[in-house]
Amino acid sequence: MWLADSAAGGNIWMTLAPFILMFAIFYFLLIRPQQKKQKQRGSMLNALKKGDKVVTVGGLHGTIAEITDDTVVLKVNDVTKLTFDRSSVNNITAKTETPSLEKS
Repeated sequence: MWLADSAAGGNIWMTLAPFILMFAIFYFLLIRPQQKKQKQRGSMLNALKKGDKVVTVGGLHGTIAEITDDTVVLKVNDVTKLTFDRSSVNNITAKTETPSLEKS
């Protein structure tokens, strides 16, 4: 019975409108910001280099002593070096200065 009623006129759009609206709200409030954040994190992880001061997900502060495609060796103090996955770096607190190639 209800199939005949919805096929009779423009009621199908009135039935789908709330679902389309909910999807649009979810996209702009949840999905899109999460994708932007994930892209920023990926670019931050790709920009890591030796000498950067970083903080890991666990809260450990250190300086990058060695770096490969998937691991990072952090120098915590003069003696201690710890190996972490590259993805466990949470943020960069200080970047190394890149020397200028220009001669004065």
